[in-house]
This record gives sequence, C-alpha cells and structure tokens, in this order.
Amino acid sequence: MGVRRTAPVKLVVPNECRDDLHESARQFLHCANRAAEFCWSGRSYTECVTANTTARNALYEDLRDETDLTANLVQEAIRRAVQATKGCVERWKNGKRVSQPEFTSWSMVYDKRSATFYRNKVSLSTVNGRVECEFELPSDSPTPYEEYVLSDEYEFRASTLQYDAVDDEFYFHITTRKYDSDECGRDDAKVSADTGHQTVLGIDLGVNSLAVASTGTFWQGDDYDHWCREFEKRRGEMQQRGTQAAHNALLRLGKREEAWRTQYIHTVANEIVREGVENDCDVIVFEDLTDIRNRLPQAKWHHIWAFRRLFEYVSYKAPERGVSVADVEPNHTSQRCSRTDCGFTHDDNRHGEHFCCQKCGYEVNADYNAAKNIGLRYVRKRQHRLRSSPTSGNGDAPVDVRITGGTLNGESHQPITGD
Repeated sequence: MGVRRTAPVKLVVPNECRDDLHESARQFLHCANRAAEFCWSGRSYTECVTANTTARNALYEDLRDETDLTANLVQEAIRRAVQATKGCVERWKNGKRVSQPEFTSWSMVYDKRSATFYRNKVSLSTVNGRVECEFELPSDSPTPYEEYVLSDEYEFRASTLQYDAVDDEFYFHITTRKYDSDECGRDDAKVSADTGHQTVLGIDLGVNSLAVASTGTFWQGDDYDHWCREFEKRRGEMQQRGTQAAHNALLRLGKREEAWRTQYIHTVANEIVREGVENDCDVIVFEDLTDIRNRLPQAKWHHIWAFRRLFEYVSYKAPERGVSVADVEPNHTSQRCSRTDCGFTHDDNRHGEHFCCQKCGYEVNADYNAAKNIGLRYVRKRQHRLRSSPTSGNGDAPVDVRITGGTLNGESHQPITGD
C-alpha cells in the first residue's frame, strides 16, 4: 500500500526569470488544449483518444515546432490532456453530460528530468533555458520538503508549478510516494495481499451532518455552515462598497476563509482516521463523489468543496496509520434498508433525516443507515472480486463493517467481544 505525500514549497524566483515562467505556462496550456482538441470526439466516447502513446505520436513533433518548450514539458502537457479525456469518457459511459476538457488555470507539470532538485533550490526547464529558484522554507524542522522530498523512503513522482496572482508568488507542489517493503508493484501481488480478514468503516457525507460513520459517530456541519454564512455575509458587505480598499480587504478575507475551511476539514479528516484506527478498521470507505452536485442539489458550493477535500485528506492521512481508503458506487445508499435480512430499497424509506423501512419497519437516522450501506457495499464488492480472482482461493475471507456495538458481515450482526 503506497503512501502519497505532496510537499508545497514557496519559490524565490529571480525577477529577470519571472517572465520566462509565465511564457512557459502559456505555452504549456496551449499544448494541453491542442492535445485535448485532438483527443476529443463529440460524436461518441468510443472515438475519443485515451491512449497517451497515440496522442504523443500524433502531436509531439508539431507541438515541439509550435512552442519553445522542452520535450518533457510537451509530453507532460499531452499526458494531462489524455488523463482529462479519460475522466470524461468514464462519465460519458455512465450517461453523464460531458464536454471537451479545457485548461485555463496557470499551472505546469514537471517530471524528474525537467525539474532538478538540490537541497535548498530547484532548477526548472523553461522556454528560455533553465531557471534556478531557491526554496522559502519554514523555520520549523523537519519541513514537508525535508521529510518527504529529501527522504530516501519516498520516491519523487511529479510536481506542479502554480502561480498565485493575488500574492504574485510561485509555488511548487512536489508529489512523492512511499512504498511498503512488501509491495512489488504487480497486480497479482495486490490481489493476493487483499485476501485476509478486513474490517470496514463506512462514511456517509451530507448537508445536515458533514460526515457520519457506520460506528454511529456524527460530525455535524452546523458550525461549518455558520461560519461559511458569516464569511459570505462579510463578502457581500465589502462588494457593495466598491472601493479599492474594500477590494483589498475582500482578497484578505478570501484567504482567511480558505485557511479556516482547510483547517476545519483537516480536523474532521484526522478524527475520521482516528475513528477507523480505534475501531481496528483496515479500510475507510466513502461514496464515489462523481456527480455529487446532481445527487445533492441542495448542497452549496462550500459543501461540495468540503466533501472533496475530506476524501482527499483522509486518503493521504489514513495510509500512514495502516488504513486504506476506498470508494463505492453511491446509488440508493440512502433509500436501502441496511438490515442484512431485509435490504428493501424504496424512495419512501427516507424522509429528511429519518429512515423508516416500508417493508420491515426498521427506523434509524438516515445518514447512519447510509453509512452502514456504504460499508456493506464494499463488503459485497470485495467478496465478489475475491471469488472471481484465480489467485484468491475460495473467496471466503471475512469482511466486517464496524457499527455501533458490533459488526456487520453482509449476512448477520455480530456483537463486539473482548473490547
């Protein structure tokens, strides 16, 4: 099980080199959008190009002639477009409305050849040769850069250079990965390593309760909603003034709000991971967040932001505690009865925050019922995969969903013993 870590580092860019980075980013986006145009087909997803080799063979020479970018930056731009097209194709296959990917945000992707690291600086490829930028690191040690990038335990993967127009600053987000000693990188090894007993923690995300675990632990969203409304109110007041001073204050307020929301979700993510560890869980399972806006039309933008960040933060925090993270299909988790001897699914089962099965009469909090169903869906999916795998024996490895006062194994409720 690999652990991924991203170390954000502020760069000190020489004044005479800043234009080189801006022009490089402009040309990088040009390559990515040209590649997206090549990969996309508005007629059928089967006609879209989703193979990086195909796109590279068709576009590489032309993009090298059209730009001053190095070979590696051109290849990374093509790869970004292909990956975005793949994501659109998957959504298209599921009947979702999609459109051709378009890249507008200032960013560039660097691999280990186009970015050379030294202890306190990095050398970056640009349209005008190499630019050396020093790191502006915090005084506290070890910094994320020292802990992950300079560590022999972590392997460099890629980096994304971003520009903050408000502060006029450049930031380098360096992605690394740490492999377990017994991970050999082969698919059959991953299957065989996944055949033992597992205990699952299901997590439901919602508007009324930010998160609910299958153990019955709730993370209410009242405080989060309150402060998001307060920030929104203050933004409205400043926008009405229309002065330059109000505009500057609005920018500062936006940064404070972003920092507050980020810290709040980090705290919830830490508590979810702790819930999994304390209940001896091997996997934390969420719903797939694709099309979350359509499934929760009452959710505001800050709810959607919180859901995505919460999954992201738990995904990189949990593996350090020996817990993996997965997601499952979201359909009907709120309408299905989580009692394993029932499973009746109907829209009338849920009324707001209350769940009442129309068949068996089971009554419980609706979000808690959904959290159990999320865990149970992972159980059934894993058992089916193990039975179908030729390397996994008979597929009878037990999987439990941790719930209040016991576990569910997809077939029965078992009380916790020895706790």
